[in-house]
Amino acid sequence: MNTTTQITQPTNLPRKKINGGYLFLPHSLSRGALLKWLRRTHAWLGLWGAALGFLFGFTGILLNHREVMKIPIGRLQQTEFQILLPDPRPASATAMAAWLGQTMNIDTRQAKIKHQPPKTVIWNNQNIRQPAVWHIALRNPKHSLNAEYWVGNAFISVKQGSANLLQTLNNLHKGTGMGVGWILLVDTLAGALLLLSMTGILLWTRLHGPRLAAAGLGLGSLSLVVFIALSAIYG
Repeated sequence: MNTTTQITQPTNLPRKKINGGYLFLPHSLSRGALLKWLRRTHAWLGLWGAALGFLFGFTGILLNHREVMKIPIGRLQQTEFQILLPDPRPASATAMAAWLGQTMNIDTRQAKIKHQPPKTVIWNNQNIRQPAVWHIALRNPKHSLNAEYWVGNAFISVKQGSANLLQTLNNLHKGTGMGVGWILLVDTLAGALLLLSMTGILLWTRLHGPRLAAAGLGLGSLSLVVFIALSAIYG
């Protein structure tokens, strides 16, 4: 008696991945060690920039809506007044800035001082000699001060501003009144974002797969950015 045994293969087995490498790297570099290094680098860079990334992301939304679809929550309260000068008056713009700092109890050592020399201007079809004018500007993320003095006047005009919390955060985003330390710190965040973009692309191509989807997603986002930018520039 002949008996035959029929062996059936299960149909729900996962398909074997043919190419497990990265889309943009040669196969010799597509190893587990590289994937582990990419994951660690991606994670540590993300942790380093998490706090600053939240700040810049939040304020970036506010700044992006400062002209179109305005979000009016960042405010700067300004006051204008005049201060009588002592006798004798400060002899230079630097001396004026130092006197103004003592009078208002503020540090003006980092103030930006601009001296505009006297010049001849035409007013009502007549040549008039305009006196020299001194500009003194001092800013930090919270406060701003702009002073103007026309040489010969008995007073100096001052504009002083005070920002609320959200406007202060916006000024931090723009680096207003910040020193070299803050600028370099933000540069590290920008560099981390560049590396996060590159490692994120490599991780995505490893963990997912279709080359067509990767190319379509990347080129689609790039094309959208270029189209909207060119429409705004030449539209």
